Amino acid sequence: MRLSFHRLLPAVALLAAMACTLPACKTASPAGEKVKMPFSGSKYESNNRWFRGTGTGVSIKQNIARSKADLDAKNQVAAQVGTNIRAVADQYLGQTENAEAADVADKFQSLVREVMNTELADLRKIGEETRYNEATKEYTQYVAYEIKKNAMFRFMKKQAKADTKINEATRKKIEEILDEEIRKADLEDHD
Repeated sequence: MRLSFHRLLPAVALLAAMACTLPACKTASPAGEKVKMPFSGSKYESNNRWFRGTGTGVSIKQNIARSKADLDAKNQVAAQVGTNIRAVADQYLGQTENAEAADVADKFQSLVREVMNTELADLRKIGEETRYNEATKEYTQYVAYEIKKNAMFRFMKKQAKADTKINEATRKKIEEILDEEIRKADLEDHD
């Protein structure tokens, strides 16, 4: 009985495939295996319309894991709002060469800090997931939040109008800056 090469080819291919599944054949990345995290991807990233943040918390108590995740996600959102506003204030400083520009930018950033310390306007939870690890007896909580940019800027404008520490000229400039940011966010909303 004579075996032809064509009949042996499938068996050889199967053996080669099985051999490469052995641990010695695996090519591992020096950084480790890629892990798919909940709430990752463009749907959970900030863009021209939304400030978004995700958080993770781990604890043997589920409520503590949830609190940690909430705090983590809210800090991410607040940091993005703060960074965005700093960039806007710096841009205003660069465009304006009058003596009051630095004062307006300073008051603007002060208003942002005050708003962030009190509340984030229109914060919405867009996802939450809890996992329990039986081996470690720990809960891992994942959470995702978002704020519509135009709603956040409108809230800040309302806060600026109510702030008694801001003089009228500075308030007017802050409102102009926020109106421009609202206009940009509204344009993105309609696209």
